[in-house]
Amino acid sequence: MSLKMVRSGLWASLVAALALSTLASVASAQAAAGDAVRGAKLAYTCYGCHGIPDYRNTYPTYHVPKIFGQRADYIVAALGEYKSGTRKHGRNGTMNAQAGSLSDKDIVDMAAFFAGATPLKSDGPTGNPPAIVATCAACHGADGVAIAGTGAPNLAGQHADYLVNSLHGYQKGTRQNAIMQGFAGQLKEEDVQAAAKWFAAQSPGLWAQKANGAKY
Repeated sequence: MSLKMVRSGLWASLVAALALSTLASVASAQAAAGDAVRGAKLAYTCYGCHGIPDYRNTYPTYHVPKIFGQRADYIVAALGEYKSGTRKHGRNGTMNAQAGSLSDKDIVDMAAFFAGATPLKSDGPTGNPPAIVATCAACHGADGVAIAGTGAPNLAGQHADYLVNSLHGYQKGTRQNAIMQGFAGQLKEEDVQAAAKWFAAQSPGLWAQKANGAKY
């Protein structure tokens, strides 16, 4: 697929992009006020999945995402979507139930904890990216460190199979986002695999962490 075709699809989503940008600004402002110390105490329930090495979602099967080092504004937005039900999690809705038990302040504080005191810093891409990454870079950065203010998540170091599952979700409509659905809908499977492999290999990137603080 040509980049011209992909960019054409993104242009059709411009109005939605502006709306999402506004929402991202709101989430960013909320995240900035988070109490990471309080968030660390609340995050103990997250380690049951996100703190176990090689832990995988059951159906469909993929690694649960790495969330340490993720942008706080994205975590606020994602948990808000799980809480409202606009974003679904598998057949049993584990994340929907989990987020539904949290207050808005809980979400903001947990996001501050997972983001960490020092945000990921872009050191530039490692290697030669596949052509499709040129379009992803506008929001996610060429090396997977997201551009501030876009509301996009960091992708660097994320599990490749999780990224593949996410893109498939946008293609199928099981995951909602006007920009990403327009973009992913035009991708061939080879593009999906290439982008996921590229971002997963980038460093510095996201990491997983056990309840005792050990990174892996």
